[in-house]
Amino acid sequence: MNDTAVATPVIELRNVSKTFGEVQSLKDIDLQIHPGEIVGLLGDNGAGKSTLIKTIMGFHAPDVGGEILFKGEPVKDWNVHKARAIGIETVYQERALCDQQSIWRNMFMGRERRGRFGLLDVAGMRAEAARLMSEHMGFTSDAVHPENTVMTMSGGEKQGVAIARALYFEAEVVILDEPTMGLSLSETKKTLNFIRSIKEAGKSAVFIDHNIFHVYPVVDRIIILDRGMIAASLVKDDISIENLMNGLQHLARTGSWSE
Repeated sequence: MNDTAVATPVIELRNVSKTFGEVQSLKDIDLQIHPGEIVGLLGDNGAGKSTLIKTIMGFHAPDVGGEILFKGEPVKDWNVHKARAIGIETVYQERALCDQQSIWRNMFMGRERRGRFGLLDVAGMRAEAARLMSEHMGFTSDAVHPENTVMTMSGGEKQGVAIARALYFEAEVVILDEPTMGLSLSETKKTLNFIRSIKEAGKSAVFIDHNIFHVYPVVDRIIILDRGMIAASLVKDDISIENLMNGLQHLARTGSWSE
């Protein structure tokens, strides 16, 4: 049995449903995210991925009867503030960075470090940005400096900034919303390496994408969502990518999961 099977989940959803008017977007979701685990979330458009992720992020509270637990303890009145406070960070596909600002300003935007008199600790933030760039993003060249503007960076490098920022602020779970969309092959490879660094840092991640060839190499488990329900929960090591593709094709044809 692997360690994640016995460890207390960082985040757990129990019997979570979400209804908007007469439309039920999620139904009876049971989901666990364990420490140091990367979970891939797959599903067609309309499967409920966005609603599920927004529920984990606190934008949506579960319907009556559903529970969200953090490290085994139920969290009442789930909302964005509580999700952020316990360490759930999101890296959006548009990366939510300010292209005209420097790397260090983007890393600390909204959470600037200040000295004893309330003044910005610019030197400290630059130094920390340089460390993060070296340790988490693998930038060792003098040509890449914390003062560089984000607009000079490639798409994959921007993803690295966003991921490093989340790790610096001690995210327990990093949600990655289609982080490889629109990236070249080389930039996709770089972004997947950044995602691996989340696991290396002992943190957890949920990786949402349509491309199973991007998801499969870096995840520990795969959750298949279909019409608001979990169709399958798979340990990556127990299923080949070929069988995964076969299962997804069968789900699309018949509405039921089978490898």
